Amino acid sequence: GYSSAAKEITVRDALNSALDEEMSADPSVFLMGEEVGEYQGAYKITKGLLDKYGPDRVLDTPITEAGFTGIGVGAAYQGLRPVIEFMTFNFSMQAIDHIINSAAKSNYMSAGQINVPIVFRGPNGAAAGVGAQHSQCYAAWFAHVPGLKVLAPYSSEDARGLLKAAIRDPDPVVFLENELLYGESFPVSDEVLDSSFALPIGKAKIEREGKDVTITAFSKMVGYALQAAEILSKEGISAEVINLRSIRPLDRAAINASVRKTNRLVTLEEGFPQHGVGAEICMSVVEESFEYLDAPIERIAGADVPMPYAANLERLAVPQIEDIVRAARRACYRALPMTATA
Repeated sequence: GYSSAAKEITVRDALNSALDEEMSADPSVFLMGEEVGEYQGAYKITKGLLDKYGPDRVLDTPITEAGFTGIGVGAAYQGLRPVIEFMTFNFSMQAIDHIINSAAKSNYMSAGQINVPIVFRGPNGAAAGVGAQHSQCYAAWFAHVPGLKVLAPYSSEDARGLLKAAIRDPDPVVFLENELLYGESFPVSDEVLDSSFALPIGKAKIEREGKDVTITAFSKMVGYALQAAEILSKEGISAEVINLRSIRPLDRAAINASVRKTNRLVTLEEGFPQHGVGAEICMSVVEESFEYLDAPIERIAGADVPMPYAANLERLAVPQIEDIVRAARRACYRALPMTATA
């Protein structure tokens, strides 16, 4: 329940305001990436920041992910707090050595003497009609690596609270945004709009309470899960929707507590199925709450193919709301809606 007076802001404005406030509060925070300055950001997330903070703190780079990511990690070694933008996370592959070997492992390898307070951010996963090389979800890739924190916001509150937490965090954070969410508006409270606001890293949020089946999701898929839960409620199935927010660390306690209540689980993600986030959640539940399960776990993921370019095939390659509804019905042993069987 939001109050009717709650203000609405877009995810874009939530991210922009978080960057602005953190740069204002801490002079060691700076932004670097392609088109972040003069162009105001490829997706206008960094709008107005060059004018406000100048070219020393908002740096336009050449198209050299390996170069500017390496410079960023080096700056973080020396105590600055860089925010590195990738125009899409597909391009982070050019810089994966710096993210994994230079950033993620340094704190451990130096026995805690080196901190790497850096944020890698940008859109991740499928947009629309941009083909296989611009549509991959990297949540499972980065969440595989000890030394990284991996965040995936859904709402404006998530975007603001998690980006602020990421910038303040002493360790490297991979911050996975979603291009299709940038323009979506969400209600936010005064607390969320306060400049001191931050969300805890590693804590999921129950977006909707339910008693019959648990649905876990992150990023854009949280919205799909909520829409599926609305449809299921009309069929007498009460779905609990968990917005993971943090992929690493994963809030295993929240997931297992929910499954122990509902006794059923549907995992939802946009990325490839094999070795995915859903697989990890499934294992956690099997390890900790196996005896509570009343039905097999249902995993919904993208198709196990490179993203097709054709719109009709693209739709088939990513989870749709109807897929979630069907999986929840199966988990509740209702292959068809009650109305169809009556």
